[in-house]
Amino acid sequence: MARLPRPDLAGIPQHVVQRGNNRLPCFLDDEDRQRYLQCLLQALARFDCRLHGYVLMDNHVHLLVTPAEAGGVSRLMHTFSRNYAGLFNRRHGRTGTLWEGRYKACLVDSDGYFLACSRYIELNPVRAWIAAEPAEYAWSSYRANAGGEFDPLVSPHACYLALGPDRRAREAAYRQLFDQALPASLVMEIRQYLQQQKALGSDRFRAWVESRTGRFATARPPGRPPRRSNCP
Repeated sequence: MARLPRPDLAGIPQHVVQRGNNRLPCFLDDEDRQRYLQCLLQALARFDCRLHGYVLMDNHVHLLVTPAEAGGVSRLMHTFSRNYAGLFNRRHGRTGTLWEGRYKACLVDSDGYFLACSRYIELNPVRAWIAAEPAEYAWSSYRANAGGEFDPLVSPHACYLALGPDRRAREAAYRQLFDQALPASLVMEIRQYLQQQKALGSDRFRAWVESRTGRFATARPPGRPPRRSNCP
């Protein structure tokens, strides 16, 4: 049976995750990470997509990206992932696939969910016990969003710009968001919607997505569905 296309709408952020094949590393050193980001930077301009957040872990990557038109993220991921895989294989004398099948992506509601998703992405190194706080980890967008460090990949989203009247105020407000941990229920919700590639957001947002795509946008609850009984 043919696979359904991912939900994809112009101007709507997407939370993307890309994993190494068999959970093996997709980066062996910092030069690999630099090459990945360079491939991504070139593809963002080519396919008119804006990156708001990212983190490079050893065997997977999270991106928060908005396409200017439908299909932009798909073209972006296909092109730069293939280019990076070729560079990685040649550099390390290997052959074969680098990535674990198709990347996963879910639409993200700007109202109330965008900043939570951004925090989820940039907190990955903390959850993995790689860093005590996100500022310690060099390979994410946190230093750009929270500290004003120049990063040519990062473009501010409207939700980020609404945090304050100027750059310093926005950075301070963004840092304050990390003073409290993300609720476990919200972390689970973000993972659930990403895994099932649905629309993360309010009921109103999901209804709007369904009207635009003609597809069910709500994630199924975890666990197997209950068995139907033959008894009356």
